Amino acid sequence: MLRIRLFRNRREVPLFLIVASIAALLLGIAHVVRADEPLSAAAYANDPAMMIDAYRHVEVASVSDAVEQILHEKQYMSHHMRPIFPAKFAGYALTVELVKEENHDPNALSGMLTAIDSGAPGSVYVMKVQDGSDIAGMGGLMGTAMFARDFAGAVIDGGVRDLPQLKKIGFPVFALGVVPSTSVGHYRFRAANEPITCDGVPVAPGDVVTADQDGVVVVPRQHAAEILVRAQQLDYSEHSMYPFIEKYHSIEEAVKKFGRL
Repeated sequence: MLRIRLFRNRREVPLFLIVASIAALLLGIAHVVRADEPLSAAAYANDPAMMIDAYRHVEVASVSDAVEQILHEKQYMSHHMRPIFPAKFAGYALTVELVKEENHDPNALSGMLTAIDSGAPGSVYVMKVQDGSDIAGMGGLMGTAMFARDFAGAVIDGGVRDLPQLKKIGFPVFALGVVPSTSVGHYRFRAANEPITCDGVPVAPGDVVTADQDGVVVVPRQHAAEILVRAQQLDYSEHSMYPFIEKYHSIEEAVKKFGRL
């Protein structure tokens, strides 16, 4: 048998063990390289859980740009839609709509509660409160229920209240404002898991909703994989530009090199 002498340890190691070790090392390196390679839109489309996890790691501004480049339309909510504390999340939309109606019906909002209790983990609760900028569409009780069911977050086209509880449990909410009012006795549940418009943006059940400190973007489910891949490319370009600008002290040269602004 061929042997190689390792003089430092003054012992002999069979050549096949060295070859096997080198092969294992190369295989491990190849595995790491493959794991870091960007995935295709088809791969994301075939794995919804992996796709939504990838959305959690891409910037919302890049998602917004990708939507505009691919769909040529606006899918971001206005500057009025703000977080109660800095947060980042993504998930599939669970939609609810309330309509304004004075009532004494104890069951007027029961459909809203049923929708929460039937929501899947990772859902984003998206609510339209008709003319509700000064009406709290949700508060601590609903937020605690969503938190307990492992929702990703909530987006309310209306107000929000009970911030101490929501901040205590760390449940992220974007809303039009903070108000102490209630929807009880003033609103009625209209529908759940039907298409709605939230802060001017159409949202269908199952659409991807992604949010960070820049705002909220809704991605139509049928285009979500394609848009994710484009957003990842935009993220990579922008993050590559930061050190380039710092090194060469020129944003013009960076834009010429990377073609991104």
